[in-house]
Amino acid sequence: MSELLLINITGLDKPGLTSKITAILADARIPVLDIGQAVIHNHLSLGMLVEVPKESASSPVLKDLLFCAHTLGIQISFTPVPDEEYGRWVGEQGKPRYLLSLLSRKISAEQLKRVSSIIAEHNLNIDTINRLSGRIPLDNGDNHTRACVEFSLRGTLSDENLFREQLLAITDSLGIDIAFQEDNIFRRNRRMVVFDMDSTLITSEVIDELAKEAGVGEEVSAITEQAMRGELDFNESLQRRVAQLKGLDEHVMESIAARLQLTEGAERLFSNLKRLGYKTAILSGGFTYFGHYLQKKLSIDYVYANTLEIENGCLTGRVLGRVVDGARKAELLELLAEKENISLEQTVAVGDGANDLPMLGKAGLGIAFRAKPIVRERAKQAISTLGLDGILYLMGFRDRDELPE
Repeated sequence: MSELLLINITGLDKPGLTSKITAILADARIPVLDIGQAVIHNHLSLGMLVEVPKESASSPVLKDLLFCAHTLGIQISFTPVPDEEYGRWVGEQGKPRYLLSLLSRKISAEQLKRVSSIIAEHNLNIDTINRLSGRIPLDNGDNHTRACVEFSLRGTLSDENLFREQLLAITDSLGIDIAFQEDNIFRRNRRMVVFDMDSTLITSEVIDELAKEAGVGEEVSAITEQAMRGELDFNESLQRRVAQLKGLDEHVMESIAARLQLTEGAERLFSNLKRLGYKTAILSGGFTYFGHYLQKKLSIDYVYANTLEIENGCLTGRVLGRVVDGARKAELLELLAEKENISLEQTVAVGDGANDLPMLGKAGLGIAFRAKPIVRERAKQAISTLGLDGILYLMGFRDRDELPE
C-alpha cells in the first residue's frame, strides 16, 4: 500500500526553494498527485499531495524535507490523507466550475466577507483567489484606481437566480461590481466585442445634445429616459425625438462630435483589444455620423447605427433605412459573428439601455455597463463602479498582461 501525504510549506520566498524541495522527492521517486503555489508580498505558500510508494519508507524522506526546510528558513508540515478522502476528491472533478470577479476602486475585508458568505451559503467551494489588478500604492490619490480579485469556485449551484440576486443586492451598499460566469473554454477565447454608443462608449446621449442645439432639450431628454428605462417602444421614441430636430443645421453635428467625452477606460480598453487582435463594433440606436467619428478615434472595425436624413443642409426630422433597435442589434451581432467565422459564445456585448438587452442576452458575455436598474437586473453581468476597461477583467486579463505602447 502507498501512503498519501499533503505537504504544506510556508515562509519567505526565495529563488530555488521549490527546486530544492522537489529534488528530495525526485531522488525518492515519489509521484506528485497535486501541486499549488501562491506568493503574496514575497511570502510563499506551497502545497503538494504526494504518493509515497510502499517500497519507499516515508520517514527518511520526511527527515530530509525537514532538514531542507530548516536550512531554507521555512516552515513545513505533513498531513496524512486517507485513501477514501482522496477518492472523493478525484470524484469531484466533474463538478461545474465558476468564476466570480469582484471589482472595486479598492478591495476591503468587508467586501470579501459579504461575498464569501454568500458563496458559502450556496455550498460552493473556493478553490483559488487571484488578484487580476495591479498593486495600488499607499499614497495613491487617484480616484480612478482599479481593483479586481477573481474567485475560482467549484460545486453544484442549486438556485443560480437566487445566488445572483443576493450578489446584486450587496453591490450598491459596498460600492462593488460582481460578475459571475461559468468557467469554460469560451471565457478564455473571446474574439469580438460590440458596444452600444451613447452612455456607453461616450458619457452623453447624442440626440439630447442635438435637441439642446435645436432648443427642444427638455422634451427630448424626457422621451430618451422613458425609452432607456424600457417604458417606451424604442422605434416610437426615436421617431418622436428625431421629429423634434427638423430644420437643424447639419454643421451642428460637427461641433457636437468634437466635444463628445469618451467614457473612463475606453481608450485603454480599445488599445488592448486592438493589439490582441479582437474585432470591435458599434451597434447603436444613435447616429452613424457620430459612430464614424468614434470609429476613427478608437480604430473600431464596424459601425451600425441610424442615419439622419439631410436635405438642403438641414435635418428633415426623419431617419433613413431600417432603424437599429434592440432586435436589430441582436441580429447584427449574429451577422458579424458569422462574418468573422466565430461562435456567439466568443462574442462580448456591452450596453446600458433596455434596447441593448437582446444583444446582451445573445452574446457569450453580455455586460450591462453603468446601466439603468431594469437592465442591471436582467443582464447576467454588470459593471457600474469601474470604467470600461474593467471589462478586461471579466475576459480574464490581468493588468500585467497589458501590452506596451
